[in-house]
Amino acid sequence: MIPWKHLDTSTVPGGGELRLMQRGAEFSIMLGRIELMNSRLSGSEEALATLTRQRIGERRRPRILIGGLGMGFTLRAALACFAADAEIVVSELVPAVVAWARGPMAAIFGNCLDDPRVRIEEVDVGTVIRSGRRFDAILLDVDNGPEGLTRPSNDRLYDLEGLAAARAALAPSGVLAVWSQGPDPKFGQRLVRSGFIVDEVRVRANKGRSGARHVIWFASRSRTPVPPPKPRPAAARR
Repeated sequence: MIPWKHLDTSTVPGGGELRLMQRGAEFSIMLGRIELMNSRLSGSEEALATLTRQRIGERRRPRILIGGLGMGFTLRAALACFAADAEIVVSELVPAVVAWARGPMAAIFGNCLDDPRVRIEEVDVGTVIRSGRRFDAILLDVDNGPEGLTRPSNDRLYDLEGLAAARAALAPSGVLAVWSQGPDPKFGQRLVRSGFIVDEVRVRANKGRSGARHVIWFASRSRTPVPPPKPRPAAARR
């Protein structure tokens, strides 16, 4: 078997290190001993884009925000399914990931980074969400799920305040799509509490009929948020 080769290491702002590994034509991005992504497994990341496109339908000049460049699977799927007048903003916090896309993994990315519909912003996606811009869809794949595995501050994307910011950044009938390596019932509950109609979908990691399934939440901005419960008066507490 061909051994893995360590190509590069980059520090994640806020803590942690990403390592780019290669074995033949296969690439892997690691956080410590945890594999965040592999070039052989693209099915669920592509579904993040294609299933979002199905949900928002045909729109004139749709504006899409992708949180996390990764290995470009979601971006390439978005370019394939969205029209020529789409605007696709990709927010990637780690500059080295963009450099890897243009360097060692250039064969995987092809010319997608140079597509006129694409703009790469090397900034935290939470900053883009709070920038005042509106998006028809926000696609988040910045961690292994709604927990701050890569960096603890990612939790702010998925708590009630972060979800409220995402909802405010969506155009009418917009969709928030969140990728996860596995289920998270509490996150689904937070989405509902934040005023979303939620559809939880499980998709294959490898596009085949077997193997691991990942989870994507599709949250539609279509209802009034549920207000937090009021604290009970001290006299009523037991």
